[in-house]
Formats: sequence, structure tokens, C-alpha cells
Amino acid sequence: MLKKRYVLKLGYDGTDFNGWQIQPRGRTVQEEIETALSVIAKQKIPVLGSGRTDSGVHAFNQYAHFDFPINMTAEQIKAALQNKLSKEIKIKKVFETDSEFNARFSATQRHYKYFIVNDWTPFNKYYSSWFPRKKIDCELICSYLDYFVGEHDFAGFSKPNPELTHTRCLITRISFDKTEEGFLFQIKANRFLHNMVRRIVGCLITLSDKKYSPEIVPELLKRKQSDQKLVPSAPPNGLFLWEVLYPDYPELNVVIYE
Repeated sequence: MLKKRYVLKLGYDGTDFNGWQIQPRGRTVQEEIETALSVIAKQKIPVLGSGRTDSGVHAFNQYAHFDFPINMTAEQIKAALQNKLSKEIKIKKVFETDSEFNARFSATQRHYKYFIVNDWTPFNKYYSSWFPRKKIDCELICSYLDYFVGEHDFAGFSKPNPELTHTRCLITRISFDKTEEGFLFQIKANRFLHNMVRRIVGCLITLSDKKYSPEIVPELLKRKQSDQKLVPSAPPNGLFLWEVLYPDYPELNVVIYE
């Protein structure tokens, strides 16, 4: 039977996962989905995601595609798959798509949110927010943001990866706003490097706490290696992959950060 290509739209609590991508050790979201689909199809079903999320990072909207050989509707696949997954993973929708769709390479923008709280509660201790225990000057942090917008080399804001051909990313939107619970950081770009969002957040909080002037940001962007004191990695528990944008497939996207 001719295989059909499908897209998964899903969310997950990343607290107890060793990230999205299959690893030699540890539980991952990709592996659990592949295992469940393979049981349903009674053969190996590889799944390709829009990108990887690190250990402990969550996804409000993640996308993945797979080719499926069984004659089932998208709704039937959704129900069967959800039935075999833990409650930490929610399959929001399954779409039938064309063979040209690629969850990673068809995407043009990724949107992340990072939640910061003013105080600890039993409900945000382990996931969904970060309580940094530092003085946060929202106005000062906002003065840093414009320096990140545009295309820059973010080698100094990421973990080294010898497999990459370059470390340039195009930031199209970035913001830091007060909320009732604390603060919300948002960022949208064509791509993100490993640990990049968490290091930007960690940098903003550190610079604000130490009252650095905004002119320090261009200097940090010029560095090829991270400054561990000024560009620390924020914890994973406050970070969410919020949306991945596919302009050629508008039926996939509902939430847009403009």
C-alpha cells in the first residue's frame, strides 16, 4: 500500500523527558511517539520533528511528520496514538499532507516563550516557570532587546556544535513584558542554536541584576564562546516551544506572534 504523509501537532510537559530527540540513554518524546506508531502499524515508523527541545523544556505546539502505510484516517490515527502515550504528551491534531512537507525544513519561524515568576509556589516549583531570586529591572532589560534583533552570529549564546556549518540566526521579534505572576520573555527567529534561548534569558537577567549598560550586548554578540558569568543558561523549566510557523501550510498554525 502507498504510504501517506501525516503531520502531528502536539504539546508536552518536558519535565521528565530527556528532550525531544532520541538519545542513547534516557526517555525522549520522539522515541515514545515512534514506539507507539510502530506498534499501531506493526512496523518501524520514523518520526521527524520541527526541531529539538532540550531536557526539561516543554512544548505548547511542536510539529512532526511521518509516513504511514496503514489505511486509517487522521482522526483514527490521532485516537489510536493518544491511547498509547503517557498523559505528558497531548496529540492536538493529525493532518494528512503532501509528500513535500518536512516538519523541519518547511518551517520558516520558531517562537519560544519563557515564563518568569516573582515568587515560588507549589504549582510552579518543578515546571512552567523560573523564580530567579534576582532583582529584575524590566525597563533596563527592554533596553537590551533591540541589539538582538536582526541577523547575528550567536555562537557566544549557544553550546558548541561541530556539525553546524554556521551559527547565524535571524531574530525577527523579541520582547520582555510584565505579567500578573512575573515576566514573560518571547522570541521568534528562523532558527535557534542549542541552548540559545535559555542563554539569552540568563544573560538578560544577569545584566539587569548587575546594572550593565545596553552597550554590553553588541560586545557579547561578537564573542565566539559564551561568557559563563554574563551569559549563563537559564533553567529549562520556564521554556516553552510555543509555535512553529509554516506559511505554505496555513492550516497548521493558529497562534502567531507578530
